[in-house]
Amino acid sequence: MKQVGRELGVRYVLEGSVRKAGQRVRITGQLIDAVTGAHLWADRFDGSLEEVFELQDKVASSVAGVIEPALQAAETARSAGRPTDNLTAYDLYLRAYAMYLSSSARFPEALRLMEQAIARDSRYGPALAWAANLCHRLVAERQSEDPAADRLKGVDFARRALVVAGDDPAVLVHVAQALAYFGEDIGAMMALVDRALALNPNFARGWQISGILRMWAGQPDIAIEHVDEALRLSPRARVGNSLSVIGTAHLISRRFDEALPKLLLAIQQNPTNRQTHRVLASCYAHMGRLNDAREVAQRLRALTPVVIPDASWLRNAEQRELFLSGLRLAAGEAE
Repeated sequence: MKQVGRELGVRYVLEGSVRKAGQRVRITGQLIDAVTGAHLWADRFDGSLEEVFELQDKVASSVAGVIEPALQAAETARSAGRPTDNLTAYDLYLRAYAMYLSSSARFPEALRLMEQAIARDSRYGPALAWAANLCHRLVAERQSEDPAADRLKGVDFARRALVVAGDDPAVLVHVAQALAYFGEDIGAMMALVDRALALNPNFARGWQISGILRMWAGQPDIAIEHVDEALRLSPRARVGNSLSVIGTAHLISRRFDEALPKLLLAIQQNPTNRQTHRVLASCYAHMGRLNDAREVAQRLRALTPVVIPDASWLRNAEQRELFLSGLRLAAGEAE
């Protein structure tokens, strides 16, 4: 725990576990001083799977009360606003989310599970928001069998999610990203993310998506600041392709030497990311390293038939052309 505290830059660590036996579930938790290793609090909570949401409320309320009494009322109120009471929908949502994290090849399957969750609870905000995000990813990566239909479906999911979102920061940022990609006003979508971050300033994924939207809007320096904040808040948890975003922001700022190491590290972390390969190929081409650009373009063709994307998500025409011109040069040399 002392090492974890040092690596994450935190004084206190909340540790816990969940065990299940039949229809019963036990949640344990303990609060530890990461500097001294002392246990400040420990407790266990037992309940049935049918009452799992009530059990979650109990755990959240108890932990918030221990950490800081002033947080108790706000956390209890947040916990009371459960996203769904349908356990099957919740299970489908969790399975779909795991698929999303595992591989982009599983995006179609993940979307089908999210749609099944929504069919069981049409007002399930997180499932609606992630379904919109998955539609965006399928269209962006040319995995969609019917891009026009998935585009309409994604916008519909996003707008339905906004209706039920309330003050859920995760729903707000995922809706903003999907709608921004599908062409909604980028300023309005950045304002939606700003609202989410005002609700939870420590939301690492929110900062990461804010960085993406700032990059799309033609604000690369602010994009880098926001993604750096996401990395500071969550240095080890996966919240998105942060290094790829930073590398792209440097590229569209013509800082090719700064973009290159970020993009190379991003590909090490995720060797199948198509967009990172595109940006890296463009970067090499603008640096005059055409052999390297050709090699990356060839690797990209093994991942996707779409070497040169639409790139309309980059709202600044000059920055969009900078990215595409380098990519065209890399692809042309590879022919």
